[in-house]
Amino acid sequence: MYTGLLFASEPLFYSILLLVSLGLALTIFLMLFFITVGYGRHNKERWGPRVNTHLGWFVMEIPTIVIIGLCFVFSDKWRSPVHYAFLFIWFLHYAHRVFIYPFTIRNGKKMTLTVILMGFIFNVVNAYIQGRWLFTLSDPGISDSLLFPISNIDYSSVSWLYSPQFIIGTLLFCFGFFINKQSDHILRNLRKPGLDNSYCIPTGGLYNWITCPNYFGEIIEWIGWAVLTWSIAGLYFTLWTVANLLPRAISHHKWYKEQFEEYPEKRKALIPFLL
Repeated sequence: MYTGLLFASEPLFYSILLLVSLGLALTIFLMLFFITVGYGRHNKERWGPRVNTHLGWFVMEIPTIVIIGLCFVFSDKWRSPVHYAFLFIWFLHYAHRVFIYPFTIRNGKKMTLTVILMGFIFNVVNAYIQGRWLFTLSDPGISDSLLFPISNIDYSSVSWLYSPQFIIGTLLFCFGFFINKQSDHILRNLRKPGLDNSYCIPTGGLYNWITCPNYFGEIIEWIGWAVLTWSIAGLYFTLWTVANLLPRAISHHKWYKEQFEEYPEKRKALIPFLL
């Protein structure tokens, strides 16, 4: 009885969580234009105790693997090839983010517990929102109980893999993934192991046009995710990504211009030729 009651109330809980979190995204988006979060080159002692960067990144990102995996495994719906495709695309990004990226960082700096905690909480909420929608709540019989109208997409039909949304969204995701990983590779190789960890101006790839192509690529990835899932959950993630990364890109751009007199004047912060 309690399980049935909990399941019946989940669409309401999901709706409220989604709306509250979107409101928080707007608040944080505005705040980040006035407050620079203590990460990387902006790391300050006032952001609290620090821990090993590799461990910090791993702990912060691991919910994206665990929670999505649990949502997939414990879904009471029959899992179609579409569900497996969603899981593969999600893991394509986050398996790298969790198990590879943290251990390739070479800057030698530590992460603050505050930043780790904020990232961990967001990843828990976001993974729940993505996983429960894709693998359970998208069912027409359940999604009708949400507080806001959502177009019912039949993920159980393999035909979704041939839809314009899935094809275009997947291409966008792959394009953004390539930009993101290429940009991280360029940044990582600015510093050689055991040598000077001072900052320098990155060049190559989209760094010739913008300061933060890694952020640009990640935004394109999650725009693609929103399109290929054609869901409010995907749109939610895209909005959060922009709210978080756009102000950070502007902060990075300002920092580089302050630190390097020779910084290219025509280089933009996030979007080539525009911003």
